[in-house]
Amino acid sequence: MGLAFFYIAGAVTLFGAIGVVVTRNVVYAALFLLVSLAGVAGTFVLLYAEFLALVQVLIYGGAIIIVILFGLMLTRTSEYEASGEHRRWPLAALVSIGLFALLAYAFLADSALYNSSTREAISVEELGRELFEQWAVPFEIASIVLIVALIGAVVIGRASPEEDEPEPGPGSAPR
Repeated sequence: MGLAFFYIAGAVTLFGAIGVVVTRNVVYAALFLLVSLAGVAGTFVLLYAEFLALVQVLIYGGAIIIVILFGLMLTRTSEYEASGEHRRWPLAALVSIGLFALLAYAFLADSALYNSSTREAISVEELGRELFEQWAVPFEIASIVLIVALIGAVVIGRASPEEDEPEPGPGSAPR
């Protein structure tokens, strides 16, 4: 039964990831990313890591997707129109296939080390101690990067001085 749920969570994650890459609409890409992150959260539940599943949904599924959507709303989309032609897609496909082959090889080569029939749950206290003692600095760096990205989106989305002046109406005199 657990194996079936694992395949369902993997399929949801893969469907969302393919949707992110294939769609041309950035808002749909953000929603597909949310689907993919929900699949990863389902995988965490299967691994008895309920806390990480909750963090996955709240932090990534909630906060990061909202930051992405705010960034999209604050930028002028006319300046960033994507053309229909992508000349470098064969190179991107080749790099993607190579990366997939490398990850598949690493997974298969080390699978015997991690193949265990017993799963152990980790306590939230032990997880919190590990996170705050060894991983506090990377989390802070990630939060700074996200704040800088949001400030950058606000600066890019801010109207230029020419656009701040109101348009002359029918009853107003020209300057």
